[in-house]
Amino acid sequence: MKKSPECELVRMEKRSHVDLSLYASPVEAGFPSPADDYLETVLDLNDFLVPRPAASFLVRVQGDSMSEAGILDGSLLVVDASIEAQNGMIVLAIVDNEFTVKRLVKIRETWILKPDHPGYSEIPVTPDTEIRGVVTASIQKFVGNF
Repeated sequence: MKKSPECELVRMEKRSHVDLSLYASPVEAGFPSPADDYLETVLDLNDFLVPRPAASFLVRVQGDSMSEAGILDGSLLVVDASIEAQNGMIVLAIVDNEFTVKRLVKIRETWILKPDHPGYSEIPVTPDTEIRGVVTASIQKFVGNF
């Protein structure tokens, strides 16, 4: 089985307030529909992605153990430490002194960290496992690097 990916902590600071246009009509991912130029509002991605900045931080993912959840190698994850982790949530955990991102799952009376990729093994949650926060967003860039 493959080793769980490591995560790199990324410093998060609000540099500025940037409003982006948000259009009222959703974009079709299936069959195309006529364009609708009606502007609904503006959206600040800081507010949208990080509603609790004091409790939030970013990590960069390395590996593909969560690819079936849409978390890809190189993704930036927003992690909120103020949310109580519950069954089925994707969490950032520390296992054997290493960060890992997995889905927290309860099977009968046992908690596990479950990858969303069949090539990886489940990790039992032990008293030494530390849940650092709940993943609230995954961000991928498709063009360019930073």
